[in-house]
Amino acid sequence: MNMIKVSRKTNETDIVVELNLYGTGQANIDTGVAFLDHMLDQIARHGLMDLTIKCDGDTQIDDHHSVEDIGITLGQAFAKAAGDKAGLTRYGHAYVPLDEALSRVVLDLSGRPGLELNVNFTRAMIGTFDVDLISEFFRGFVNHALITLHIDNLRGVNAHHQAETIFKAFGRALRMAVTPDERQAGVIPSTKGTL
Repeated sequence: MNMIKVSRKTNETDIVVELNLYGTGQANIDTGVAFLDHMLDQIARHGLMDLTIKCDGDTQIDDHHSVEDIGITLGQAFAKAAGDKAGLTRYGHAYVPLDEALSRVVLDLSGRPGLELNVNFTRAMIGTFDVDLISEFFRGFVNHALITLHIDNLRGVNAHHQAETIFKAFGRALRMAVTPDERQAGVIPSTKGTL
């Protein structure tokens, strides 16, 4: 697969995303939101996708616009890269631990946006990062990638560990879902004939 490039510019953010779903886990991330950079790097490395993201956003106001719009733009790039999904596994899941924390992510390249996010973060901030923005990122992603995504943090005491297990599991679940299924080569994996 080739690198997919998507740009999105608003009055609040100017974002460029380059994505190769079948890469080696290389990441070049500069969003202006340091903790998000760290989480996006986890998606690339554990999803074995090559990912470049550059965002100039109004972080002097808040990180909200940048985080949400990066989710939207990455979702658009993912949808474009996945195409009609013919021959793909379609479903993906992963459990990922990090010390005391454990998260499960299950997803479906369904063509229908849906997010179920069940995380009770043990604190509201990770450094300067507001944990509420994690749901904004994933909501932006699913609405534009057109996937169904279930995220459950099963346990955790350290909020950084909780978040990191989520993003690592998300990358691994995406990797599974976009893996070609040799038994379904060229076939759209749906009884409807479309996703």
